[in-house]
Formats: sequence, structure tokens, C-alpha cells
Amino acid sequence: MKAVATRWMAVAIAALALATISGCATYRPAPKVFHEATIQPYRLDSGDRLRVTVFEQPSLSNTYTVDQAGYIAFPLIGQVPARGATLTQLEGAVAQKLKQGYLRDPDVSIEVDRYRSIFVMGEVGQPGQYAYVPGMTVLNAIAVAGGFSPRANQRVVDVTRRINGEILTGTVPVTDPLLAGDTLYIRERLF
Repeated sequence: MKAVATRWMAVAIAALALATISGCATYRPAPKVFHEATIQPYRLDSGDRLRVTVFEQPSLSNTYTVDQAGYIAFPLIGQVPARGATLTQLEGAVAQKLKQGYLRDPDVSIEVDRYRSIFVMGEVGQPGQYAYVPGMTVLNAIAVAGGFSPRANQRVVDVTRRINGEILTGTVPVTDPLLAGDTLYIRERLF
């Protein structure tokens, strides 16, 4: 009887250990496309503010924000789709629409005036929404958010990113680059 109880106790301890270890196994390395997105040309999305210059047309040159639907509202030509486009593609789209009855040979230049925000959550001093700066890394974003809390896992961070219309989450080292619109979640360390 004592041997059966000891065996059951050993099985229970093994099951508990396995459950504990599997609970810690939430590490999801970022997919390959996740890292490739950081070296691709910048893709516009909702919240980006653009400085559009139409050469010799001061009434059309202004700043425009990509709205929640992914468009910019441009004088004369109306809504122009911007979500997912590069700056060069959007310049071509605006110029093409302006050619259709408004300007003979429009020269359009577009720059990002302000990038969409990043979000830093979890074990940091001040979780919240912060301005994105090109070249920003995970560690830079954590510093802007008040640094790590005393309980933070300081080695890896979960990052959620929209790539080609799909939302992906992966675990990355703190030295990885960020993109505008990323959401970071800093987990609590186990020990």
C-alpha cells in the first residue's frame, strides 16, 4: 500500500513539475517575416502624419494624417488610399490623381512628419503610448517608458507588429529594432 502511495506521489510531483515548466514555455520566437519587416521600406498606416509638397502649388502643400480607414483626405482629389503604401507609391498615386484634370505635370513629394505611436506595457516604470523615432530599439522604448521595473525580465520582450495586414507577436531580444505602431509587452521574471 505504501509503495502505491509513493508511486502516486511521484506521478503527482512529475505532473506538477511538467505543468510548471510548460507554463513557463510561452516563449514564441519571432517569425522570419517579423525581422524582415525592419529592413523593408517604411509602410504607411493609420496615425502617420505626412508632409505633402506639390511643387508650385502652395494651396495643396500641407500636412495630412492617415485616418483610421487608411486614407488621406486631399484637396481636389478626395480620399487617397495610404495604408500599406510606401512614400514613393503614395507620391505616385497623388500625382496620378492630380493629373486627371487638375494639373498638367504635378511634382509631388511626401515625407513623414510624425510617425504613429508605439505602446509599451508591462513591467516598466510608466506604461503607455510614446512617440516613435526612426532607428528606435526595444531598449530605447523601455528607457523612454521609465526603464524596467524591479520585477521585469530584462532579456526578452514580446512585440506585436502588423505585417502585410496580419498582426503577429514574437519574442525578441531587447536589442532588436522597432517599427512605428509596435506594441511591446515586458513580462515579469520568474525568479
